[in-house]
This record gives sequence, structure tokens and C-alpha cells, in this order.
Amino acid sequence: MAKICQITKRGSKTGGRYSNRTRATQFNPCGKVRRYPNLQKKRVFVPELKKTVVITTSTRGLRTIEKKGAFRALRDAGII
Repeated sequence: MAKICQITKRGSKTGGRYSNRTRATQFNPCGKVRRYPNLQKKRVFVPELKKTVVITTSTRGLRTIEKKGAFRALRDAGII
């Protein structure tokens, strides 16, 4: 299963890592690191459909569900 939020469609990003010793120089021996979103597996009850849906979503996706409501957020994401 891919590490992608089903609501916001956000996946991993690559970023650099700096050691404190080489912060001001061009030489960066630390290399790249992959950063993943904070994914949670949640059961969400949709009252309009009278059923529970299991989704893998990021914490920002959970805030979106709280703001829009379960039915509208899942419908906009194409899950239901």
C-alpha cells in the first residue's frame, strides 16, 4: 500500500539534511532524506450512507474531514 493520504493526496517528499558544522558552507555530507506524511488508519462513520469507511489519511486530512464533514470530504476525494 502506498504511503499516500486518501483525502489530500499527499505523499512523500525528499529534502536535505544539514549538520550544524556545515550549515554555512556549500559542502553538505549528510545527503537527502525522504519525509513521509503522518498517516493514520481511521474508521469514519458516514451518517448519510449509514455505514463506516476505513481510510488511511494524514492528520491534515482528518482536519479536512472535521471541517467539511465526512460525506463531503470523502465524496470530493473520490472514495465514495
